[in-house]
Amino acid sequence: MAEMNTNTSNHHGKPRSKKLSTRVDMTPMVDLGFLLITFFMLTTTMAQPKTIDLIMPAEGKSMPVPESKALTVLLTGDNRIAYYEGDGSNADAAVNLQYTTYSTQTGIGDVIRKKQQRVADKYGDADQLIVLIKADEKANYSNVVNVMDEMLINRVARYAIVDITDNDQGFLHPMP
Repeated sequence: MAEMNTNTSNHHGKPRSKKLSTRVDMTPMVDLGFLLITFFMLTTTMAQPKTIDLIMPAEGKSMPVPESKALTVLLTGDNRIAYYEGDGSNADAAVNLQYTTYSTQTGIGDVIRKKQQRVADKYGDADQLIVLIKADEKANYSNVVNVMDEMLINRVARYAIVDITDNDQGFLHPMP
């Protein structure tokens, strides 16, 4: 509470000017501050966990993927991304392995968009594209998440995380 002191004692018989002293009690203001802080801490929503929905295929016989609809993305250590068109099931076929990055202009997203355009031109629908994501033991979790983000950004309807084959390992790590 606020209070005023009005001490008018006379020193040496001379009239003094009347000086008023104010003192403001800040306790209620501090209490209100702590109540507001507590209220907002208890009513706010903390950061929600960010998850990616992953739909797993049904158990059973695998479905063949036409080479012209498939794009295989290979992930390995040092944030390296390799890709080739097709699914790599034909070990005798020559594979045109190319490397890219996560760059927004010329990275894996651009590769996906170009392949979607070729699939749309040939089949009439870009949703016919199937992307196979294969990561070796040197790839880190962040690389897989970044590629899956690219799938969502580019609206790839069908993609799968597949075990890397020995042929793909040979493409990534050729023997000297």
